[in-house]
Amino acid sequence: MNSSENPRRFSDGTSSEGIRELDSQGAADRLKSQSDAAIAATLAELGPGHAIDILGKFSAERRARIAAATASGEGEQWLKDWHYPEGSVGRLMEISPAQFRPQTPVSQVIEAMREIVRQQLVTYVFATDADGRLAGIVTFRELLFAQPGQRLEEVMVREPFFLRPETSLVDAMREVVTRHYPVYPVCDNNGRLIGKVRGQVLFEQQAFEISAQAGSMVGVEKEERTSTPWQRALKFRHPWLQLNLLTAFVAASVVGIFQDTVNHIVLLAVFLPVLSGQCSNAGCQALAVTLRGMTLNELGAGVGRDLMLKEAWLGFLNGLLVGFVASIGMFTIAHLQQNPHALALAAITLFAMAVSSVASGIAGAAVPLGLKRLGADPAMASSIFLTTATDVVSMGLFLGTASWLIP
Repeated sequence: MNSSENPRRFSDGTSSEGIRELDSQGAADRLKSQSDAAIAATLAELGPGHAIDILGKFSAERRARIAAATASGEGEQWLKDWHYPEGSVGRLMEISPAQFRPQTPVSQVIEAMREIVRQQLVTYVFATDADGRLAGIVTFRELLFAQPGQRLEEVMVREPFFLRPETSLVDAMREVVTRHYPVYPVCDNNGRLIGKVRGQVLFEQQAFEISAQAGSMVGVEKEERTSTPWQRALKFRHPWLQLNLLTAFVAASVVGIFQDTVNHIVLLAVFLPVLSGQCSNAGCQALAVTLRGMTLNELGAGVGRDLMLKEAWLGFLNGLLVGFVASIGMFTIAHLQQNPHALALAAITLFAMAVSSVASGIAGAAVPLGLKRLGADPAMASSIFLTTATDVVSMGLFLGTASWLIP
């Protein structure tokens, strides 16, 4: 049965499709009043990744009861998967009931599969040895065309490709991108089959991770959805806004240091947002490229340093080009205001824009690299830290140079 066409509904009007759209805590809150069996059936429709996230919000006692209430034993697998790191293949594993010895006759396998296929879709039959190590794979279609007297080892694909449960989604996607198999076996370090993961589930989870990256840059939690209640959304977002306010005070303090210069040449205040906006955007470009490189695992040993040098050079070139246009604007406005320092202000604008863009490029690459080295999510609030760095450098350099060169 397709759950999307026939979603499960509860007495309060909640449907399984509605649960799918909620964050894990919101889904758990919505489901907690339902019976263990109803919750188990709903989670089974959502897929292992989302099911495990929601299951983790319940108490240990109720988590065990819900897992025990699953119709086909999925709950036991969920409890095992829950111990693997977030963002790993292990979190997406499903049970693999279609396991037989390589010496098993095809006729016996087909007979044993009759009951299994009534409960779930079977794509592959797995051949495992006495120790549970994966020996081969047989597609269900090939199994039907084989002779009844043949054994699995005669028709199976030997030494099949498999994933490990600790493998991150990014690394797993890189391994499977050229294979496009509907199902991938998952084995431990000794080659023992411990589960399977569907290719569709891998791609869906990775798509979700990528979609959450843009929000993470500005302090939006990965769990937040459009249907997340405002109370929880406030809890997710507000701490990062307080952090942003603190960093904004840091940038504002730089302007305060040069208050006398701003009072003396008011035109400088007009160009502060121009300088800040351009440098922040240059830094965000470098940040986006760096995060993309991390997602695709392109940043190996020594690449980070080369990337920062490249972004510094790009920042300098872009800063010169943009700064030239900005300096013309500064000169024109200053000349119309009959400011005697029009030419000096134009040169200061060009210099500050070029050097600040260099710093922005370096910061755009350094911030996510530094967060990753500290063990934090490279994307989480990276835009907040980047904006602070670019504002402090650009404003400080612009006002400091003007204070030094113009009496």
